[in-house]
Amino acid sequence: MEFTGRSADLDLLARQLHSVTEGTGTTRGRAVIVTGRRRVGKSRLVQEFCDGSDHSYLVFQATRGRNPVAEREEFTATVAQSGFGRAELVSGLRAGDWNQALRALAIALPDDAPGIAVIDEVPWLVEQDPEFEGALQTVWDRHLSAKPVLLILVGSDISVMEALGSRDRPFFGRATKMTVEPLHLADVQAMTGLDAADSVDALLITGGFPEIVSSWRTGMTRTDFLRDAAANPLAPLLVAGELSLLGEFPEGMRSRAVLGAIGSGERTFGTIAAQAGGTNALPAGTLNPLLNRLQDKRIVASDLPLSTKPDTKNKRYRIADCYLRFWLAFLERGIPLIERGRGDVALSRIERSWTTWRGRAIEPLVRESLMRLLPDERWPDTEVVGGWWNRQNNPEIDLVGADRELVAKAIHFIGSIKWLEDRPFDRHDYDSLARSVLAVPGTGHETRLVAVSRSGVAETLPLAMHWGPEDLVRAWE
Repeated sequence: MEFTGRSADLDLLARQLHSVTEGTGTTRGRAVIVTGRRRVGKSRLVQEFCDGSDHSYLVFQATRGRNPVAEREEFTATVAQSGFGRAELVSGLRAGDWNQALRALAIALPDDAPGIAVIDEVPWLVEQDPEFEGALQTVWDRHLSAKPVLLILVGSDISVMEALGSRDRPFFGRATKMTVEPLHLADVQAMTGLDAADSVDALLITGGFPEIVSSWRTGMTRTDFLRDAAANPLAPLLVAGELSLLGEFPEGMRSRAVLGAIGSGERTFGTIAAQAGGTNALPAGTLNPLLNRLQDKRIVASDLPLSTKPDTKNKRYRIADCYLRFWLAFLERGIPLIERGRGDVALSRIERSWTTWRGRAIEPLVRESLMRLLPDERWPDTEVVGGWWNRQNNPEIDLVGADRELVAKAIHFIGSIKWLEDRPFDRHDYDSLARSVLAVPGTGHETRLVAVSRSGVAETLPLAMHWGPEDLVRAWE
């Protein structure tokens, strides 16, 4: 698979390596914690970086559930077979613990030439052996930090990787943190060759996950892409969701039930509890830790209304990445149909609900895109774009531009998103937005109105600003 995009991520790693080669850091060696969702392309990114670095490197891939003794033996064997200048010195070494195994790496590394050492799936090592973190800290402080090495620690369990560098853990303060995100909208457009509006559809379906985007052939329409996937039970679009969830929750049936409820469109605590609990709603004492865990793993996100009045109890939950949201809404139930040759039924279900689903799914993308475009000359103080709703969802405002998040001091604009192929943002949409303006705390009759539309806006509407698909792509270029 051709490696595309990721220039910003590669640049971040290159800067860390430059610090090693030039010796400009507080220590000779540098450590980076690289995390991100499963299947987002972390391992491929690091491999491409190593291949293009012109330096000796080592990549060790941990194995989940492996015996710690066997894992250490594999690690020391990998070190011995590496291209580091003194690797032969540790050939045949048997490490009794991770202190000895990591010291073998320090012995193999030369003193006068930069090298890169990658340990992939670090959470599995932490899971296997609780002494790993302490050993890493000890060997780093005594040996590795004095070597010209870039140590890259990679892992998909975001909560574990963030804890690795947290204040109460041994490795605190010793590594730079880096999060690898899915491919963004401009990357997806470049890879698919689609126009701006269709690229938005492609991002909402694929989530920007490289293996899925790569299966979208250049210029292919949304319906053709889905039709191809529906004819192949092994298509990346179908299997990536299940593989990702199995990796995150190998035994988490309750977590899967909560995800299913949110993926089906439930957004409030009460409706999620009712849907996930089946005949009896999940108790708050059960649901709260499940939601917290899902948010720690960056699988679920939560939003609060944005205004000048605090409203911390009116939280709305959503699936954080749009691919998993699409998979849970349509593909999880569609896979059995596809496997027995009835992909046409799965496709018809998607088409019936596509416009409605997309209208909700696009909101986080639009808000994030506008935050990349703002502040600008028109709104120099707009630092955050969110939404607003009351408990009755009447009204529900798609866009609120303000000076700061949570509790704003000033509301600069409110707006509406209309993402339809066959209709622009028109007078009816404008009037509906204008009637709702005073519902948002902090607004007044002078509050400006904006719109985001797939198909443009009707002429003569007194909007302060409007954005279209091309603007969303531009935000990510």
